[in-house]
Formats: sequence, structure tokens, C-alpha cells
Amino acid sequence: MRFLLDAEQRDFARSLDGLLSSCDTPAAIRSWAAGDHGPGRAAWARLGEAGVFALAVPEKYDGLGPLPLELVLAFEALGRHAVPGPLVETVAAAALLERLGDDRIAAEELPGIASGSSVVSLCLTALGPYALDADAADTVFVVNGDTLRVAAGPGPVQPSADPGRRLSRPLEGTVLARGPAVAAAVGHAADVAALATAAQALGLGRTLLARTVEYVTQRTQFGVAIGSFQAVKHRLADTLLALEFAEPLVHGAALALAAGDEGSGRDIAAAKVTAGEAAYGAARTALQLHGAVGYTDELDLSLWIRKARPLRDAWGTPADCRARVMAV
Repeated sequence: MRFLLDAEQRDFARSLDGLLSSCDTPAAIRSWAAGDHGPGRAAWARLGEAGVFALAVPEKYDGLGPLPLELVLAFEALGRHAVPGPLVETVAAAALLERLGDDRIAAEELPGIASGSSVVSLCLTALGPYALDADAADTVFVVNGDTLRVAAGPGPVQPSADPGRRLSRPLEGTVLARGPAVAAAVGHAADVAALATAAQALGLGRTLLARTVEYVTQRTQFGVAIGSFQAVKHRLADTLLALEFAEPLVHGAALALAAGDEGSGRDIAAAKVTAGEAAYGAARTALQLHGAVGYTDELDLSLWIRKARPLRDAWGTPADCRARVMAV
């Protein structure tokens, strides 16, 4: 399959990069980690105005979509800038609520998601007991088996490898829906979450590589830039190759989801494992080539480095994704 983005899609991605470049995301991440959600919510509102969340919501509920490819482009930009918050969980919740087939619930919840005025987290207990950034969310949805609930509270925050990802076990709450429709919608929501996470990881890896290339051209050893060393060149080339290989898989999975292909779930799993491993590899490269400074909290890039492994494992570990790809 030969695939190229059109001019409108490229312009959309560039506009998001411009918007996020002005948001000072490192400061927003540090505030988010400390429990101050103000800067992160401000960036969230601007993303809502730009139509990012509307891409996951049907037009009948004030959205623009669902548009999986454009959603992937948006999440690549979010990953490049390491924007904090339950971004994936919000669009996954939108996919879940839309697939329930309950117009009352959809009409009540989806317009707020589309506009960005509602921050939502989602916990699918079959995949793990934690909800991301539940303490910052306006609504936390929990699915246990075939029952969908609105959590009564976020629960205590758990430590995470990434300071910008705050995990908690949501408290039991009010039943919103129950039955086969919930169970059917969960699979679609998990696919949307995995695809968005893959795109986020791809964008994250791109920034890690770009910043590392910039660093090795400035850092000198024995009187020359370390980027001139053959071993460094090979390490960076391997990282670039992994990211370049992941990109068409992510875009192809988005097209398969948009077309409703029967095998889209396997395509998404392949994209998720490939992009996740590529981003994790980019983080390891960045850490190694930055040396001791890469371990410091003062280095802004450390916020990207610490996000790579959680994204690799979120919404489908590498082992789970490989098993799904190989399943007959």
C-alpha cells in the first residue's frame, strides 16, 4: 500500500506543533506531577479548540469523526511534545460511549469530550486496575466485565515511572450501563486506545531522536563532536530506522480501523508493539548518549525519556500485542 498524507493533514499536524510549542509542556508536566493541573488543563482547552478530541466523536454529537488517521496525526504531535493528561483515555472513552448504542448517554457525555471541556479517564479492569490521572478528570469510567460505571472518586494516587502519569484505583460508583453492548464496545475502545498510544509513542520517539542528534553535534570529546564517532552514528541510525519502520504501520492501522477491516485489531497490535519498542529504544539511545546528564531531573528531555517505557506497556504490552498478531 502506498500512502501519503494530503496537504490538509500535513497542515493540521504543523498547526498542532505550533500550538504545543507555545505551551511550555515541560513546565506543565512538572506542575501536573505535583498535583497542579492548571497549566495542563489550559493546554487541554487549546487542544479542544483545535478539534483534537472532536476527531474521536461522531458529528451527531458535535464531533468531527470518527477520523482515525487524523487522530493518529494529532497523537503523534501530543507525543512529540509530551503533553500530560488522560489524552488516550478520553478518546477511548468517546469510542466506548459511541459504540454503546445508547443515545441518551452519548448525548450527555460526548459533546463535552468533543469540545475539550470534559477531561475523562477510563479504566478497563480486564487490562489493569488503574485509571490514568483520575484525580484530574471530570469523569472516570470503569468497565468491569459487562458493567460500565461512573467512579465515585479517583482513589489514592500511586507512584509511576513517569511523573506526568498519575495512576490510581478508582472507587466503585454508579452503574451507567450493563449487558452485551458494553462488552462489545470495550474491544473497540481498547483498539482506539492502543492505536492512539502507538501514535503517541511514535511522536515521543521522534523528539528523543531529534534532541539527541542535536546534543551529539554539540558535545565534544577529544576535541571533536561525539556525533562524529562511528558507534554513535550507528546507534542513531538504528533508532531512526526503527521509528521509520513504525510510522507506516501506525498509519496503516489507522486506515484499517477507518475502513472497518476485520483484521484491524491485529494491525493495531502490530503498530503498537513496533512503535512502543521504537520509542523505548529511542529513550535508551538518548539516555546513553547524553551520559550522566540524562539521569537528572533538571534535563527537560528526561521527561520524555521517562515516558517511553510506560507508553510501551500501556494498552497492550509487547508480549500481549505479539500474541494478538500471531493469533489465528
